[in-house]
Amino acid sequence: MSEETDTELGVTDSPLRGPTLSTSTSSFEALDPHDPNLSRLATTMFNKSAEYLYGELTASLDDYRLIEEMNQATTAKYNDMKHIAVNVSKSLVELNAKYESLIPLLGQIDQLEDNVTKLEQAAYKLDAYTKRLEAKFKALEKR
Repeated sequence: MSEETDTELGVTDSPLRGPTLSTSTSSFEALDPHDPNLSRLATTMFNKSAEYLYGELTASLDDYRLIEEMNQATTAKYNDMKHIAVNVSKSLVELNAKYESLIPLLGQIDQLEDNVTKLEQAAYKLDAYTKRLEAKFKALEKR
């Protein structure tokens, strides 16, 4: 390869390995001395990237913990509601049983009411009859 072609393709000569393909404007060999500022910046970049990734993972973990706590709270609430529903159901069964036992007594109350109404009507008739009878008696007494 000619020197112009190699440079155009990004091929450079490394003192340790010979021709290599360059990926940037500065070559970096692991054993070659390098720029301390670049090393410091790279270390800072990796530390900041690690902090960012740690923060992202921590945020996700916190979200999952929150969801877990919400699920546990919801489960507890539904268990409480289940107990309340069971107690209401038991109370409803008891009330229905009491109502069933009261049905004959309610029927007797209805009969008593009918009898009282008939008795009241009879009392009004008797009162009207006694008033007519009294009026006749007074009319007979005046003669």
